[in-house]
Amino acid sequence: MEPGQERRWRVPPGHVVVKCAAAAAVTALLVLYSHDPQFLFLAGAAAIGLNVLALRDLVAPVRLAADGDGLTVVTGYARRHRLSWEQVVSIRVDERRRLLLHTRILEIETADDLYLLSAFDLGSDVHDAADELYRLRARTDR
Repeated sequence: MEPGQERRWRVPPGHVVVKCAAAAAVTALLVLYSHDPQFLFLAGAAAIGLNVLALRDLVAPVRLAADGDGLTVVTGYARRHRLSWEQVVSIRVDERRRLLLHTRILEIETADDLYLLSAFDLGSDVHDAADELYRLRARTDR
C-alpha cells in the first residue's frame, strides 16, 4: 500500500439493500394491519429493529479502515475510533464450531479494548482482512 492510501472494509451494499427493503416491508405491514393489536406490537418491534440496523449500515458503512498510521474502527452504534499501530496489541481470527454453525470473527485487541468484526461487517473473509492487516502493520514496523 502506498503512503497516503487507505484500505477500507465495508458492509456489502447488497446487505444494506436487503435490510432497507425488509424494514420498508415490515413498516408497510405495520400500517396495513394496524387494527390488530398483537400484530401491531410484533410488527412494530420488528420494524424498529430493522430500521435501526438499516440506518446503522447507511450511517457507518465502513466498519474498518487501515492505512500506514493505524486503524479506524466503528464502535457502538456508529462512532469511529482511531487507533495507531502502536496501540494494537494483536490481530487474530477466532473460529468456533457449535452445533451446525461455524463462526469466524476478526479480533483487534488493544490494551483497553477488543474490537470484533464479522464477515458481514467487513464484506470479505475475515482471514483475508487479517492477512492484509498483518502485511500493512509489518510495513509500518520497519
